[in-house]
Amino acid sequence: MSQQTRSSGQAAYEELLKALRAGTFSPGARLREEEVGEQLGLSRTPVREALRRLESDGIVEHRPRIGAVIRSLEHTEIVELYEMRMVLERTAAEMAAKHGAEAEFDALDAMNDQIEADRSTPATGAAINQDFHRGLYLAARNRFLLEAARALNNSLLLLGPTTYTDPDRIDVVVRQHRDIIAALRDGDAEAAGAAAEAHLKTSLQHRLKSSLS
Repeated sequence: MSQQTRSSGQAAYEELLKALRAGTFSPGARLREEEVGEQLGLSRTPVREALRRLESDGIVEHRPRIGAVIRSLEHTEIVELYEMRMVLERTAAEMAAKHGAEAEFDALDAMNDQIEADRSTPATGAAINQDFHRGLYLAARNRFLLEAARALNNSLLLLGPTTYTDPDRIDVVVRQHRDIIAALRDGDAEAAGAAAEAHLKTSLQHRLKSSLS
């Protein structure tokens, strides 16, 4: 494979991930190479390479006589995913309380304010929320934790539509984010970890409720 093909494949992979995050393609959707290429302005060869990578990531599965399809998580998988998020994000919050900078906490505050301000556009709020949680991992100052989170966060793309369409949900998220940030500013690792875990427990409850409706 040439360097140019690899670069094109990487670009296609990143574009597909971006489209998944934006909700352009949803769990259960069939991904035809030609249609995906036309929609994203890419040729079929890099799209094919990107689909192989997404299959390796566990985001796409190949079904006989159908082709590439975005996976849908079962109830048990959703619970397992959030259980791992609780472990990782509690650790991230604890480490961020010890190693994070005030400027990083200010950035988390600003993102949280933006989530509240953009409550009328759920997709935007959900995207900012992803940045918020990535900011928490970055403040933890641990590259191995960040890499573990990256692999796990790709699986979040399989959860389907955001729960941010519920206005009450936004209020809860913003309040819990503030609890996390307050503990980070205090340098209280135990409180930060507990707040992060409580936040994800609530998120799991909303996600399960959403998946059953």
